[in-house]
Amino acid sequence: MAMSMAMSKALAARHAIHLQHRLVASSSQAAPRLPLVPRRPSLAVTVASPPRRLLPASPRSSSSESDLSPTPQSERTMTAWDLASLWVGLVVGVPSYYLAGSLVDLGMSALQGVATVAFANLIVLVTLVLTAAPAVTHGLPFPVLARAAFGVRGAHVPALIRALVGCGWFGIESWIGGRAIFLLLPSRLKSYQPLLAPVPGLGAAPLEFACFLAFWAAQLGIIMRGMEGIRKLEKFSAPVLIVLTSALLAWAYTSAGGFGRILSLPPRLTGAEFWKVFFPSLTANISFWATVAINIPDFARYARSQADQVLGQAGLPVFMGMFTFAGLAITSATEAIFGHVISDPIELLGRIGGPATTFLAIFGIGLATITTNIAANVVAPANALVSMSPRRFTFAKGALVTALLGIAFQPWRLLSSSESFVYTWLLGYSALMGPIGGVILADHYVVRRTALDVDALYSEDSGSPYYFQSGFNVAAMAAMAAGVAPIVPGFLQKVGVLPSVSKAFVTAYNNAWFVSFFVAGAVYSLLCGRRGVQGKQHSN
Repeated sequence: MAMSMAMSKALAARHAIHLQHRLVASSSQAAPRLPLVPRRPSLAVTVASPPRRLLPASPRSSSSESDLSPTPQSERTMTAWDLASLWVGLVVGVPSYYLAGSLVDLGMSALQGVATVAFANLIVLVTLVLTAAPAVTHGLPFPVLARAAFGVRGAHVPALIRALVGCGWFGIESWIGGRAIFLLLPSRLKSYQPLLAPVPGLGAAPLEFACFLAFWAAQLGIIMRGMEGIRKLEKFSAPVLIVLTSALLAWAYTSAGGFGRILSLPPRLTGAEFWKVFFPSLTANISFWATVAINIPDFARYARSQADQVLGQAGLPVFMGMFTFAGLAITSATEAIFGHVISDPIELLGRIGGPATTFLAIFGIGLATITTNIAANVVAPANALVSMSPRRFTFAKGALVTALLGIAFQPWRLLSSSESFVYTWLLGYSALMGPIGGVILADHYVVRRTALDVDALYSEDSGSPYYFQSGFNVAAMAAMAAGVAPIVPGFLQKVGVLPSVSKAFVTAYNNAWFVSFFVAGAVYSLLCGRRGVQGKQHSN
């Protein structure tokens, strides 16, 4: 939450005073040289004629243009504590709890689940730090940084893919908030059968769908007020949900007779059965943050230094591990208390406590869901649309499109079971996030050796090093396709399009992020080996 608060302050400052910094000046400001910090292009490079620009260098005449311009040094004020606070706000949420509960639902013990989540988040941390490093040095958002690998026009492709996944998550979070509203309705209304029967073709009950739309509209109202309207809620959301989680953990401890019984429950999966679930679960946990790992530059561009971004993000495995333990302990306790696993925290809240307790708990969940949803799932899609057409789209308009597409994803189907959430949604989109991350990191660290010409990223001149073939880097597109290809048969089999596929494709799908990430990165590095030498010569 703190990260999006700091970002909103920076954006508000830009819009208020119409900063006159030039892009060239921004790219030449120094940042501390640390390991993995990108090299800046040589100032000795000359250009024969002024290139055409995607965004004007000076003055910044509109808010959409300044949203994608390099962040001036004066606005890079985020500390390690700010970044760590953001991760607390993102980790402590219903989807994280639901993911933890899903591991128990799939048969893991609490200790197995915590170990799986911690290992996955250590892997995510590496990609977060590497992806954020050039953003911290140059103050650039994800849609602009992606131009280095995909081209000044081809960058729209990964930005839109990332945006579509964000739209899906926006719908999921909105459905969770709608279910919280549903629990607050009078019992007589919730027992009226005509409103509870799923509508054919829609797959959702009218009353539940109405609650979903109500929560969706409430978020939209806040978004239309701009980032400033969110700041008043953000400062309360994470602490409220931390208190709520602590209260549930205390309830689980007392009701189940301590954690000894919970932790000593034998796992339902042993030997080969465990490993069959472990690898898809590991991939699902990586996929859970793969979207944020892709667009972390949208936030890290406001960090003071590389040290701040590394230390601030290092808290992710710790926070996720702690919250996962709480979620797994509570979910395991439900099996001991009720006789069956309840992995949905909203359903659990509806079964314990009185009306006052339920109201406070649901209010806290709704508040935290709104702020988390906007921070994690609106910024990337909105920035992608602004990048595509800065003259037509503003942040608010991009957010509106995001919200509408969130409905089209039909999140009630994605959350219908733990298997559909983990094996269909998380594993499915990891095949899209993996290649994007693999190409971007391979381009920056293997091909270009961290050299980056910031001014050229905003140029449509045919001589620009990032113009490639009419603005598209064919090598990047081919590498992405190569990364996705091995995953497609397994996905089609999972959703029922294909009756069966070979075991190799099933294994590839269960490890979708790893396969797509490394295949795309390797293919890109091979295709661009010669161009990488040329790129270094151009920069030096």
